[in-house]
Amino acid sequence: MKKENLKHRDINWLYFNERVLLEAENKDTPLLERLKFLAIFSSNLDEFFKVRVSQLRQIKQLDKKFRKKLMFKANSTLQHILKTINEHQIQFGKVIASTLAELEDHSIFFRNTSNFTQEQKQFLASVFDETIKASCALHEIKDELTDAAIYLVVTHPNHAYSVVKIPTDQERFIRLPGEGHQFTFIDDVIKLNIKRLLPNKEVIDCFSIKLSRDAELYLEDDYSDIELVEKIYNSLDKRLSGQATRLLYDESMPNWLIDALKNDFKLGFVDLSPGGTYHNLSDFFSFPLPEGTEHLQYQAKPALPHKELSNSDNIFDTIAKKDQLVHFPYHDFKVVEDLLTEAATDSQVSAIKMTIYRIAKSSSLADAIITALDNNKKVTLFVEAQARFDEANNIKWGRIFEEKGAKVIFSIPQVKVHSKIAMVYRNEDDKVKRYAYICTGNFNAKTSKIYCDHGLFTADKKITKDLGQVFQVLERKIFVPKLKRLMVSPFTTRITFLNLIQNEINAAREGKKAAITAKMNSLEDSNMIKALYRAVNAGVDVRLIIRGFCCYLTAKDNLNEGMKDNIYITSIVDRYLEHGRIYLFENGGNELMYIGSADWMTRNLDRRIEVLTPILDPDIFDELKHILTLQLNDNQKARVLDVENSNKRVEQTANQEKIRSQYAIYDYLKNKLDEDC
Repeated sequence: MKKENLKHRDINWLYFNERVLLEAENKDTPLLERLKFLAIFSSNLDEFFKVRVSQLRQIKQLDKKFRKKLMFKANSTLQHILKTINEHQIQFGKVIASTLAELEDHSIFFRNTSNFTQEQKQFLASVFDETIKASCALHEIKDELTDAAIYLVVTHPNHAYSVVKIPTDQERFIRLPGEGHQFTFIDDVIKLNIKRLLPNKEVIDCFSIKLSRDAELYLEDDYSDIELVEKIYNSLDKRLSGQATRLLYDESMPNWLIDALKNDFKLGFVDLSPGGTYHNLSDFFSFPLPEGTEHLQYQAKPALPHKELSNSDNIFDTIAKKDQLVHFPYHDFKVVEDLLTEAATDSQVSAIKMTIYRIAKSSSLADAIITALDNNKKVTLFVEAQARFDEANNIKWGRIFEEKGAKVIFSIPQVKVHSKIAMVYRNEDDKVKRYAYICTGNFNAKTSKIYCDHGLFTADKKITKDLGQVFQVLERKIFVPKLKRLMVSPFTTRITFLNLIQNEINAAREGKKAAITAKMNSLEDSNMIKALYRAVNAGVDVRLIIRGFCCYLTAKDNLNEGMKDNIYITSIVDRYLEHGRIYLFENGGNELMYIGSADWMTRNLDRRIEVLTPILDPDIFDELKHILTLQLNDNQKARVLDVENSNKRVEQTANQEKIRSQYAIYDYLKNKLDEDC
C-alpha cells in the first residue's frame, strides 16, 4: 500500500500527546492532577525526540535513491513534526501558566527570583550552602551535554558564558517559608545564589537548557543471546552521549547565546527548540502534594478484591473449577502475586515459567520467585533485555534470579519477547496439571495501579498446552509451535486476524450481520489497515478504540475512490492509561473475543513474541464485553480520531446518560462484588 493511503505514524502520535495536553487544560480535571498530565506530556515528548525523531534523522542521512524506494520524505516529515511540536509547546506554556495561576487561588504558590521575600532569600541561601552547592557541577564547554540533564547557561560580559549542571540527586521542588503552601524550583534556588557559585565572575543573566539524545543502541545482529546481554548492558551509557535530537532552550535567551551554543556544542539548526523557563516538567510526577488539598486531587478509588481469587483458600482449585479474569487497576494486583507466592510454597508445584518485560525495581513478585527457588522449584524465566529504558533493571534482576538457581534466558537477537505470560506446573493425581496466566500488561505492581489491563487465569487444557509450546520456543527446544487456541506472533497472529477479518467480509457480502470491534494501543500495520479498508467497503461495521496513533485514513481523505465510511474510531485519555488489547468478531453470531499483548503494528505481528488468548468462559466473556461496551459508549473522556486530527469530544446525545468509562467500569465491578457479598 502506498504511504499516501496511511496517516504518518509519527505525525499522528503528536495528536495523541495533544490529547494528554487537553486533559491538563480541562477544567474538569482536578487541579493538582493537571500537573501530572503536564508531566506526562513532557515525558512523552522527551521520549519521542529520543526515539522517533532520532530514527527520522537516521533515515534523512540515507541515500536519496534508497529513501525514494522507501517512499519516505524525511526532510518534509521532520519539518511537519517540528512545526506541530512548536504549536503544541506554545499551548503547553499557556496551560502551565494558567494552571499555576489557578493554584494561587488555592494558596499554592510557585515563587521565583523575581518575587522571593527577604525571609525566603535568606532561607534559600542556607539551603543552597548546606545541601545544593556541593552538588552543582560547573560544566566545561568543551565537554558534551548529558542527555536529559538540565543546565543553567550563565551569561557574562563580552558574550562569555558558563554552564552549570543542575544536580539530579536533589528534590526538584523546594518548600518555602510563608503563608499557604509555597514552593520554588531548585533551578531558581541556584539562579538566586549563582554569584555564590561563581564568585569570580560578573553574572548578567541565567537561562535553562536541556539536550535530548538518540536513545537507540544500534547494536549489530551477529552475536548470541549471552553476547547480546553484555552488549546491551555495556552500551547503555551511549544514551548519555548519543546523537543530539533536540536542544530545548529558554525562548528569552539572546540570539548571540543561541548561536554560541549551536556552534560550541556542534548542533544543527534543526536541533534547536525554543521552550519555557523550566524544562523536565516530568518532575511534576514527584511534586509534594500539600496537606489539605485532597479536593484538588482525584477521589480515591481503592483497588477492589477479586470476588473469587482474593477469597480463595487454594488459588489452584479456584482456577481449575473456572477461568478467572482480572482487570487492573480496578482489581488488586495482589491476585497475580498470590499465584506466584502460593506456587512458591505449594509442595505439589514442581515448576514455574514466566516472561518478564518490565519488572519493578522491588516487588513481592520477585520475592515469590526467590522463595520458589529456595524451595527447590524449577524456575525458568525469559527476561527481555531489550525493553527500552528498562534494560539495566531487567538485566540486574535476571542475574539475581540466575545466581539463585533459576534458568534465565535473555533476549533473542532481532526479536523482542513482549508477551506477558506465566505457567505453573503442579502434580495432581499422578499427572502434571498446568495453570496459565495471560495478560495484556506487565508483571509490575507499580504500573498496575495506573495501566488499564486484563489478565486471564485458566487451566484449560488446550490453552495451557499451547502456552507450553510457546515456552518451548523461548527455550529453543522447538522452532515453530503447534497451536490450537492461542494466537502467537510471529507465527499465527497476523494470518489468524486476517482470516477473521475476511470471515466478516464474506458474511457482509452474503447480507449477514458482520462486525469488528477492536481496542488497542496503536494501529499502524499497512496490511491490517488494508484489510480493514476491504471490510468497511464490504459493509462490515467497524468500531475501534485506539489510545495512541492511528494510521487509518477515513473515507473523506482516502485516495481509494468510492471508499465507504462505516467505521468509527475513538480514543480515551483519562485518569488511567488505557493499555488493554481486546479484539471482538461477530463470527456469524457466535462471537469470538481475544485479549493479549499485541497491537496491530508490524513489530507486534512479525518481530515480537506475542500471545493472545480467546475468552472461552461465557461468564467472563459477558463481563469483558460489558466493559468494552462501556468504553465504546464513553462520552466524557473519549475523543474522535478523524482526518483533521481535531481531537473533538464524542458528542453526548440529548437522551444519553453521561458515561465516563473508567469510572463506570469501577462501579460495575464494585457492584458485582457487592451483589455477591
